[in-house]
Amino acid sequence: MSEQQPQASAAGQWVSYRPEIKVLDCTIRDGGLMNDHRFSDETVRGVYDACVQAGVDYMEIGYINSREQFPPGQFGPWKHSQEHDIRRIVGDNDSPLKLSAMADAEKSDYREDILPCSESVLDMIRVATYIHQIPLALDMIKDAHDKGYETSLNLMALSTVPERELNEALHLVARSEVEVICIVDSFGALYGEQIDDYMDKFSSYALAAGKEVGMHAHNNRQLAFANTIQATIRGANRLDASMAGLGRGAGNCPMELLLSFLHNPKFRLRPVLQCVQHHIEPMREQLKWGFDYPYLITGVLNQHPRSGIAFNESRHRGDIIRFYDSLEHEE
Repeated sequence: MSEQQPQASAAGQWVSYRPEIKVLDCTIRDGGLMNDHRFSDETVRGVYDACVQAGVDYMEIGYINSREQFPPGQFGPWKHSQEHDIRRIVGDNDSPLKLSAMADAEKSDYREDILPCSESVLDMIRVATYIHQIPLALDMIKDAHDKGYETSLNLMALSTVPERELNEALHLVARSEVEVICIVDSFGALYGEQIDDYMDKFSSYALAAGKEVGMHAHNNRQLAFANTIQATIRGANRLDASMAGLGRGAGNCPMELLLSFLHNPKFRLRPVLQCVQHHIEPMREQLKWGFDYPYLITGVLNQHPRSGIAFNESRHRGDIIRFYDSLEHEE
């Protein structure tokens, strides 16, 4: 009699796939932090077409942030994602792809600028928040929910949040209208073992409340893809990625890597590679995103990458010891 083999958990299966996993492309929204959201219509349409053809579930087309705080003349249209700009790219979005926009807590005039869902081509609003902004973020979630949108809350700078505050925040979020609670490694500081711990904690609050857990990873330690895989294995069903990893500083989990890892046959790699070749890689010399030593250093020190971005734009670029010493002295 052959020995019965142990069954893999639903989250940890390797050969099959979980159809409930949804992938969100954040190329234009997160990548826009490198160029003030000044993408050409051709580029935005190229990303949109690639998402549709590749079977990606959501495309985050930009922010809906305050036009008073971020004057339109100083930023491209994807800082504000007004309806006429979105429709100029996607029309009525006659495709299975859902569209998302992000609103930052304390940076969005959300009551006025986020239209009722019935008047918009958007399907989901994602609210990005720091721990101290949770009460406002939950009001933003309720506003979006009441307007008819799917909702997600992205808890930023998670690696800096004390455990007691995180527990209290997750207790409040789990009781809210939000549908997805997203782990955000803003500084690219986390390792796989820490992802395990965060997945256990987030899941303990989210799953009992009927909510999904998501993962948004940054690549300061070249772990964005690995950490996204680890979150997936531990049960995350909402995964963020971007074409060629385009995103602020060290960038994000690359879409081409993520889709090549997931086994769902609905995902197609070729349209993503085509988009990367024709629209994303030509911007690399100008935008200079991706792993670099200053971003490694900010990740190691668990700091925001803004200092690394500023250093890379300074006359001292290349003197990584100077940069490391300046930040270590601040510690």
